[in-house]
Amino acid sequence: MIKSKLLITACLAIASCGFVATKGPEESLKKVFKDDFYVGAALNGRQVSGKDPKAIAIVEHQFNSISPENLLKWESVHPALDKYNFAPADAYVAFGQKNDMFVVGHNLVWHNQTPDWVFEDTQGNAVSKDVLQKRMADHISTVAGRYKGKIGGWDVVNEALNDDGTLRESKWYKIVGEEYLADAFRLAHEADPKAELYYNDYNLWKPAKRDGAIRLVRNLQEKGVQVDGIGMQGHWGLESPSIEQIEESIIAFSKLGKVMITEFEIDVLPNPSNRSGADIDATFAADEKYNIYKNGLPDDVQQQLAQRYADIFALFHKHRDKISRVTFWGVTDADSWLNDWPMKGRTSHPLLFDRNYQPKPALKAIINSVSKN
Repeated sequence: MIKSKLLITACLAIASCGFVATKGPEESLKKVFKDDFYVGAALNGRQVSGKDPKAIAIVEHQFNSISPENLLKWESVHPALDKYNFAPADAYVAFGQKNDMFVVGHNLVWHNQTPDWVFEDTQGNAVSKDVLQKRMADHISTVAGRYKGKIGGWDVVNEALNDDGTLRESKWYKIVGEEYLADAFRLAHEADPKAELYYNDYNLWKPAKRDGAIRLVRNLQEKGVQVDGIGMQGHWGLESPSIEQIEESIIAFSKLGKVMITEFEIDVLPNPSNRSGADIDATFAADEKYNIYKNGLPDDVQQQLAQRYADIFALFHKHRDKISRVTFWGVTDADSWLNDWPMKGRTSHPLLFDRNYQPKPALKAIINSVSKN
């Protein structure tokens, strides 16, 4: 770690001298980590439709994996019982194929961003277990089946656990029961037998939730259900979780299969509840005291962000035998969902590229954080 910090001091000086992202193979994350793990980013609708060419240029140069931020969530791709909207998702998958990237599907079953019609009849009453199981089956077979052989891995079930490790009492759980988990993974495997299948969640560095995820995945695997790995969402801050907490979960999850760092960013803004994770329902009214960097990051915070990213990537590199992918949740700061969560209208600075598509010191810090001898 001392070596890492010495390198950061040097890299910050380099960054202040006009580091440009599009020059030189040494400045490409996918090349630096090509023998270690995929490095990816989440894409939005503007990017896959060609309306944000500067972001796409960054993606093509820096990354060898992509995830769809919202394009394949149920409300986007299947907004009504008899209606699918595949155009944005098709463009997303085609982009990944064109650039020879590992394409991720996110996600098939989640309690959020799923339309009410999925769980209700025409009168607004809860549907029966059989009806909901059929709707899940139709959705997974149609969506995962459409991209058979094109999407390399699916986040099959997303955020099914509470922070104490118990199963979330979502509508899926209340109507179908715990078996909805096995149903989802079996259906995904049937739709695309060669795709990798993952469980994905936030706050998996917390011991209780980590243990709950291990129980969930192990129980499925012991039943013969294919679960290839766990996605640890990296919605982290400048100080929490600790490197040790992240490392403990990486090691624990590696005993069950692949470990992926998903939805990764570092939030530098204060928050109204000392919250952690990504519970999108936990929102607050706008308050300017939580929007303190409207004119950009002060240099000292920029350096903290660079150091934090460097320390975390040094850990990832240490465990490169366990980690298969690291995915940033957005391309530039302007794309980040943290601009609108946990309150709307904030100016967030969590990623490696700023609002002008310029690399922040954190990018060079990551590249200089590992030894490639």
